[in-house]
Amino acid sequence: MRSHVIVHFGPDREYTFDLDEVQPMPHDLARQWLDQQFTELGCEPLRLSGKVLTADKLLAIAQAVGEERFSDSTHRPWAMVYARAASSLLARPIIRVDVPAQVVGY
Repeated sequence: MRSHVIVHFGPDREYTFDLDEVQPMPHDLARQWLDQQFTELGCEPLRLSGKVLTADKLLAIAQAVGEERFSDSTHRPWAMVYARAASSLLARPIIRVDVPAQVVGY
């Protein structure tokens, strides 16, 4: 199955992670990693209800770490784990995390 995660920070500032040849991340490990990053980075719930959806966590984490974490090759291993976790948890062939618009699209 074709699998890509795109993290968008603005015009000409989009980073695509091709996961076609990458081992899928187990669902429970993906959830644990995402929860850990959300907590360690001091992310806050985006909704007034306090409920935190997976898409909200992906947005909050991308915003907290900033564009450099996705653009700089020294951070590539972390960015690939982020992409693998997103792919595992959302189970969609193409995921687009649009940070400025605060939208996760499939």
